[in-house]
Amino acid sequence: MDITPPPLPPSPLSDDPRFTGLLDAARALQPKTVALRRAVHKHPEQGLRLPRTQQAVLDALGGLDLKITTGESCSSVVGVLEGDKPGPTVLLRADMDALPLTETSGLEFASEVDGSMHACGHDTHTAMLVSAARLLADRRDALAGQVIFMFQPGEEGYHGARHMIHDGVLTAAGRPADKAFALHVTTRLPSGVVCTRPGAMMAAADTFSVRVTGRGGHGAMPQDALDPVPAAAAMVGALQTMITRRVSAFDPTVITVGSIHAGTTNNIIPEFADLEGTIRTVSEQARAFVREELPKVCEHVAQAHGCRAGVDVVPGYPVTVNDDAFAEHVVRVAGAALGADNAALMDFPVMGAEDFSYVLQRVPGAMAFLGACQPGVDPEEAPPNHSPRVHFDESAMVHGVAMYAAVALDALR
Repeated sequence: MDITPPPLPPSPLSDDPRFTGLLDAARALQPKTVALRRAVHKHPEQGLRLPRTQQAVLDALGGLDLKITTGESCSSVVGVLEGDKPGPTVLLRADMDALPLTETSGLEFASEVDGSMHACGHDTHTAMLVSAARLLADRRDALAGQVIFMFQPGEEGYHGARHMIHDGVLTAAGRPADKAFALHVTTRLPSGVVCTRPGAMMAAADTFSVRVTGRGGHGAMPQDALDPVPAAAAMVGALQTMITRRVSAFDPTVITVGSIHAGTTNNIIPEFADLEGTIRTVSEQARAFVREELPKVCEHVAQAHGCRAGVDVVPGYPVTVNDDAFAEHVVRVAGAALGADNAALMDFPVMGAEDFSYVLQRVPGAMAFLGACQPGVDPEEAPPNHSPRVHFDESAMVHGVAMYAAVALDALR
């Protein structure tokens, strides 16, 4: 991941007494942070209904002076912390769901659920935000305003943030949230480094499927059939040519055909060939263009082979767009809270997608990455997020807890 040191002035938090001792407080909470993370990691749950994870969060928040509610449309948890003085509202978000993956990390606290794994670090997000709630509750007298703690299910393709918005998370404090912030761990950065960027942070993710219809026949006599396989194969190259010749090289756009299936055996020309893929864009202009042009390319290629094509494009998460000023300020806060060596600006967006994008469409804010590569491992060589072998450095969670708290303290000072 390309990052650069921030050419930014120091944050006023560096001289703010409410900021003193934040890292030490996060370190003191590390045993509880690790324990919750491992408990959630061992028992991952997928989708919008996470009853065990939800209860673990409720138990961990028990005893804190928070107004706590649970979701109607999903197994969410929302906590509201009232500061000692009136002021704005800042929302801090952690996602809680796992991926459909069988873990092969060999960790002593590896998943005990076959086919389910916290391979994207949502267990660390959950544990860090709980500890940040503890830390901020102890500093209530330093807060002028409210903090909304958003514990969200269903990030991995289930639009959980949209469900929570429908349930009222953005106004859980009795007024609309003024700022929103989220962290996401990654093994592609050194442990403890926080980085983000203004503008497009992560891509929109749409999916498409194509059915090419021909006429089946004997594999030895293709002239008596209409073979959909060459048409499907030609579409793969034609779609890449569409991107390189019709979308600006300065507007990152990716089309990946991830699945092609046709036929049943070696000597039968099938009736159908099916393709499935993903579209990633970081501007709404490119997104709209691809969604309009992709069906045309597939249909015309099919016609050139004497076949027909039915194309379905399904909209997914929108572009994750950080507020320019807030994103740059997050880097300043990271430098003040964690040290200048642990704060950086990203040069380019990441082509992964995030449903925190739905929150950022309504509330100015930012998502930032938190490095969690194991010490002594090159981030370029570490198993990445979504790998069954991924292993996040738990010591990075100290910086994550401090960063969540620092953003709230800064926004409500």
